Amino acid sequence: MFGWLRRDPRKKLETRYANKLEQARDAQRNGNIQGYAQLMADAETILQEIDRLPDPTAETGK
Repeated sequence: MFGWLRRDPRKKLETRYANKLEQARDAQRNGNIQGYAQLMADAETILQEIDRLPDPTAETGK
């Protein structure tokens, strides 16, 4: 009944992922290739966490 009050963990992770990609882009543009590589690795880890979450568009048995 109050499902709309729950926070969506997928949305939070997607925001973190987008922020990491922006940080990686900025690092690459500034010539910090090692920082870029580390930030991209962090972004990949977050993307794997997103992929492990259940698909919100799948039916929940209703």
